[in-house]
Amino acid sequence: MTMAGLTMAGWIASLALAPPMQAGAATPCTPPPLPAALAGWEPGVAVAAGTGAAGAPMLTIGGGARATLVATNTLRYAHAPDKAAAPGSFGGLFAFTVARAGRYRVALGGGAWIDVVQGDRALISVAHDHGPACSPIRKMVDFDLTPGRYLLQVSGSKTRALPLMVATVAR
Repeated sequence: MTMAGLTMAGWIASLALAPPMQAGAATPCTPPPLPAALAGWEPGVAVAAGTGAAGAPMLTIGGGARATLVATNTLRYAHAPDKAAAPGSFGGLFAFTVARAGRYRVALGGGAWIDVVQGDRALISVAHDHGPACSPIRKMVDFDLTPGRYLLQVSGSKTRALPLMVATVAR
């Protein structure tokens, strides 16, 4: 066997002994500072989700929340979600008040379906995006809102804990 053959054999043996690479393993990164509109994400206040519109806790626009959700089958939504939640999933209702017309962003720290509802009408979103790279924000959905009271309806979360936030994007 030649020296090249021994080197190749050694390389093949080292591959067999190396720990397997995990598919989809994330490369560690350092989160950059969040954009100014999302700066209130951390630390977030603890809030328990409401099970209906009347019991929906108020969110502060621009302030993060560490929401504790409830079993989806216990919720009384003001407007039925467009996407049915899987059995065993979690959700909740939260209220917020808009003082000035503008674009507002709902940011989530995990996967879930959201609706912004005024009265019994679900509003149409104007933009969707992922959170900034390496940030704890997974999903962002924008809505153009006028002054008034709104409900944020969450459904289909696989976890009971869900960081979330409503932020002003533009006025």
